[in-house]
Amino acid sequence: MAEGVNVRFSGVLRRFVEQRSGETGLYGSASEYIRDLVRRDFEREEIRRWDFLRDELRAGMQADRADFVPLNDKDIITEAKRRRNPH
Repeated sequence: MAEGVNVRFSGVLRRFVEQRSGETGLYGSASEYIRDLVRRDFEREEIRRWDFLRDELRAGMQADRADFVPLNDKDIITEAKRRRNPH
C-alpha cells in the first residue's frame, strides 16, 4: 500500500511545480511530477552503483595475481565497518 508524503513548496519553487503540472504542464498533477523526479533520481542512483561495481570488478579482473590478498569473512566485515566509520 502506498504511503503518502506531504511536501510543501513556497515562492519560486511552488510556481515552478505549478508550471510543470496541471492544465498547462506536462504532468497531470504536482504529485505525478514529484513521483517522476524521485523515480528518475532513484534510477540514476542505481546506475551509479552498478557503474561503481563494474569499475571495481574490472580493476580486480585486470589485477595481477600477486596483488590478491587472502581474506576471510571476519576480515571483510572489519574492513566494511572501518570504511563506514573512518574515525
